[in-house]
Amino acid sequence: MPISRYADPALPSGGLTTSVVAVVTDAVRNGRPVVGYGFSSFGRFAQSGLIRERFAPRLIGTDLEGPAGDLDPFRAWQVMMAGEKPGGHGERCVAVGTLDMALWDAAAKAAGLPLYRQVARSLGVALPVGETIAAYAGGGYYYPHDDGVRLREEIRDFVDRGFTHVKIKIGGASLARDLARIEAALELLPSGAHLAVDAMNAYDAALAGGAAEAFEPYGLWWFEDVCDPLDFETLATVAQRYRHPIAAGEAIFSEAEAKLLDRYGGLRRERDVLLFDPVHCYGLPGFLQIVRTLEGRGWPRSAFWPHGGHAYTSHVVRALGLGGAEVNPRCFAPFGGGVQDWERPGIGFEADPAAIALFQALG
Repeated sequence: MPISRYADPALPSGGLTTSVVAVVTDAVRNGRPVVGYGFSSFGRFAQSGLIRERFAPRLIGTDLEGPAGDLDPFRAWQVMMAGEKPGGHGERCVAVGTLDMALWDAAAKAAGLPLYRQVARSLGVALPVGETIAAYAGGGYYYPHDDGVRLREEIRDFVDRGFTHVKIKIGGASLARDLARIEAALELLPSGAHLAVDAMNAYDAALAGGAAEAFEPYGLWWFEDVCDPLDFETLATVAQRYRHPIAAGEAIFSEAEAKLLDRYGGLRRERDVLLFDPVHCYGLPGFLQIVRTLEGRGWPRSAFWPHGGHAYTSHVVRALGLGGAEVNPRCFAPFGGGVQDWERPGIGFEADPAAIALFQALG
């Protein structure tokens, strides 16, 4: 299905699409089959072909019970990945992650638990202390007209909703225009430490250093996706010269790639931020491989701020005790925004009439 960054049709969406799935199980609760819902997160294109032709057929008719006799998403993940060869992570990882989200939704509903509690129970870990998570408002895409005015209106709306930290886009225009965007956002925030900027992998080696130098005086919360995700040389050069936090990893999809980012990207464990998207990293099992591996290399869990900006990633953050979550209050309807009801079984799509209407049309 098409998915727009904003409801305003005048704003370019880049032709974005996402895959939407419903996994119907033979578990029955309250006289009805348990159905899990999932979608492909944001920022990658839909993977409908891979889902239909390769991964969904492996699940259909397969025994996915775990040792306790309940639906086991980890067993389902092994079924989906059977026979897959190493490498080639750029597309199939999203297809697997989309189905994995729906399987976790179904497993949590079958257990009568919200997703964060189901994940913690499945991993045999205690939930972190506290009933809230840190979250920031993502958005700030370029407006074709009156960019500064409309950006300020958007930031003001985020602040009115209670957000103290905000992320906006840069890298898609001249440096002068991007500096003006930063200045406009800072008019409504306490300091640069409350503003992150996302270059969406726009800079090459020739431009990255100049941009970092220009951003340095603002003391930004973080500088995200500086260059091509696999251009570790440029990233390491910027990290060596830029004193403030850098965020990376949104377009890194596997444990093997995460190791390369850590080894060659020049990131600093004491200040930098990791953005791996649980859906795009082959779902929760693949994401857990990355977290455990980088923890073993000295990264704290507080460094993980998963990309996504929707309820699923917020549940993952709460279950694993990660640094915090992105929330998209105004983008990517009907999937943007955080958790509306933390104790509703599953991910909680049923709390949003627009989202559940879309899913129920599938199954």
